[in-house]
This record gives sequence, structure tokens and C-alpha cells, in this order.
Amino acid sequence: MTLPTDSDTIAAPATPPGSGGVAVVRVSGNAAADIAAKVAGEVAPPRQASLRSFCDSDGCRIDQGLLIYFPGPASFTGEDVVEFHCHGGPVVVDLLLQTLLQAGARFAQPGEFSRRAFLNGRMDLTQVEAVADLIEAGSVQAARAAVRSMRGAFSSQVHALAEKLLELRVFVEAALDFPDEEIDFLADESVQRRCDALCAGVDELAATARQGALLRDGISVVLAGPPNAGKSSLLNRLTGQETAIVTHLPGTTRDVLRERISIDGMPLHVVDTAGLRGEADLVEAEGIRRARREIDNADRVLLVVDASAESTDAQRANAMVDLPDGVACTIIRNKIDLTSEPPGIVRDEDGVTVLAISALTGAGLEDLRAHLSSVVGYQPHAGACLSARTRHIDALRQAGLRLQEARSRLAGGHSPEIVAEELRLAHQSLAEITGEISSEDLLGRIFSSFCVGK
Repeated sequence: MTLPTDSDTIAAPATPPGSGGVAVVRVSGNAAADIAAKVAGEVAPPRQASLRSFCDSDGCRIDQGLLIYFPGPASFTGEDVVEFHCHGGPVVVDLLLQTLLQAGARFAQPGEFSRRAFLNGRMDLTQVEAVADLIEAGSVQAARAAVRSMRGAFSSQVHALAEKLLELRVFVEAALDFPDEEIDFLADESVQRRCDALCAGVDELAATARQGALLRDGISVVLAGPPNAGKSSLLNRLTGQETAIVTHLPGTTRDVLRERISIDGMPLHVVDTAGLRGEADLVEAEGIRRARREIDNADRVLLVVDASAESTDAQRANAMVDLPDGVACTIIRNKIDLTSEPPGIVRDEDGVTVLAISALTGAGLEDLRAHLSSVVGYQPHAGACLSARTRHIDALRQAGLRLQEARSRLAGGHSPEIVAEELRLAHQSLAEITGEISSEDLLGRIFSSFCVGK
């Protein structure tokens, strides 16, 4: 998506659609104050709420509400911004918005307010993304992480690394500028130590970013296995409600059921699927096809088998055949309430964890939750998390690889030109995180995911 880059004055509701007590319509741009004056009369002093009547072009009153003026650059977008606080009926909001458009504004595109804030230097790209993450936060921990990133905690760590990297680049560039000097700048052990410290710093920030990405995105877990193994009962136990129909009849689950839960703040997208078996009617066969599709896209599959059945090992073997190669899998021995088997991790077989639980009584569920956190490396008490995204992790990974290559080149006594280029590329990867270097396509993808009024 390509957003306009001209100086149009834009308008859009800043509150969700639907009925409510109060709605906010935001206007931003050079003509914001003039447009507001046409609709509400004289604009009040900056940052003071004033009671105004909002009227259409014919002078008919639309509503009465509060008007607040934020002159640029001390505003969210860095431009003149006016907020209309009106009653939250959809008809009122639409009439007010249409009047603002007739007065000279145009309707904002998704994320355009935030994009202008970025382009005008009010926020860098990580802070802008954190605003969206705060709005979409699914847990208290995720919201707090987003606030920290929104206030610049993530950016400051990236900038600190970039500053140290810039100092090292200057040192290396000096070696290029004075090639005939008797002293070999790059042979100095301090250069290697500085490169080592940068590698460690990038790795540490990448680990923090991975925690933040897990808080934001979570993982997708698919419940799979033969019919009547207790997959739907496990879903109900995890969600704490009767989400799925449970009966003694095999093949009860015909379609895909999705629920979102939280483990210490990390979102868990749980998918219950139809039992995997060879013989099935037309409807159940479609359910099995959908189950296989979900399994292919899962971050982890919980292969549920009936621990009380004599054919448990055969169930597991048959179900494992149905799983694609390389899928991350945990075997769940369910229904231990019918056996004398204790709950918890039974053993690891060929790198696959086997866990004994009872979906009926809840025995072993805490072990399951801890296991799911462990396999993705989530550490709920690791300290202050930051809101992060996959692109941030990828950029840090690229920066780390470039730094490692530069360190290797230094140790091998290679040409300083190669070392300098690796350091430049590492610096560029860090700059991509905050948006100091960014493509139009990247910005379009990021801002298109925002709501219109943001």
C-alpha cells in the first residue's frame, strides 16, 4: 500500500465503530484549525477542552461536545491536530465526519496518523509499532511491554548498540585512510574486544526481542490424534469452559475449533481437530483434511492418545505416521485417571517429550503449561520485556551475523575493506529496526495493519 505523501488535512474517527457514550473524531494537517472553525466556530486556546456546537454547512446543529486543539509540532502527528469529542452514536459520528470532509479534509487511510508521526520525527518505527501492539495487547504483560517500547526503551537499546558500532566503524575506516602507517590499527586486541562486546550486546537484545515477540504473537498449538483420545476434553480443560462437545462416540469433532488462552501472559492459540483415522464418512473426512492442514501450520502439535487403552502404543505409532516430517510434537498420554500412572513428564523418546495428564481431573496440566513455555523459550519472569516483532528479530539476527563475520575477518587478518563492509551492513540492519533506513514497501505493510483512526 502506498499512502499519500502530500500535505492534505486528514480526518477519521479515533474510536471504534458502534454505539457508545463518547466518540472522538481526529483531524490533522495544516488546515485543521481552519476546518474546525468552520464546523465549531472559534478554536479554543491550545490543549484546553472547550464546549462547542458542531454544525453542518447549512448551519444545522449536529451535536454539542468538546473541542481540543493541539498545534504542531507538539501533537501526536507533529502537525496541527484537532479532536472533536461527540456523542458516540454511529449517525452522529458519520454526520460530523462528512461535514469535516466537506469543509476541506479528506478521509485518512489506515495508519496515516501514525505514519505522519513517524515521518515528522515524533516517533521512530519501533515506537509506532508499539502503539499498535498496545491497542492489540491480549494480556497485562503484553500491554506493559508495549508501553515500554512505546516510551523508547527498545529504541534506546538499539541506538546504544548502533553508536558503539559507529565508533568501531570510524576506527576501521581510519585504518583505510592511513594504509601506509607503520602501526596496524586492526591488529590491536581492543578492536577484537569491541567487536566481541557488540556481538554479545546484539545477542542479548535479540533474546529480549524474542521474548517480546512471544508475548505479542504467542504460538499455535494443534490438538491431534485418534478419535476418543480426549482432545476436546483437553481443549475444554485448557480454556476453562465447555468450548467443544464431548461424547463417548468417536468422530464427535468434525470441524476445526479455535480458542485463545494465555500462559503467564503468552498467547496460546489452541486448535482442536477431528480425530485422525482411515475410515470416515464424507463430513468427517473433510474434518480430517482440515486437521492435516492445521497440523502443517502449527508451531507445536500435541498428539493426544488414550493412556487407558491397550492399544496406546499402536495409536501413537499410527498417529505419528499421519504427522508431517519435522513437525514439533509432544505426545500427551491422556486419561491417566483411569490408570495408576502419575502425572507429569514420563520420558523423552527420540527427542519427543511424553507427558501424562488427565483432562478430566486436570492432573498434569501445570506440567503441560510449563512444557509449552519451555519448548519455545518463553521466560515469564526474565525481567522487563519489550514489545517486538519478527522483523526486529530478523534484523538483529542479520546484524549479529555480520558482526560475527567481521570478527572472523579481523582474527584472520583479512583486508580492512572487507571488515569495514561487514560493519556497515551490520549498522544498516540496526538502522532498519528504528526506521532510519526503511523501504516504502516496508512502511506500507506496517501502517496498513493499523486502524484508520490511528
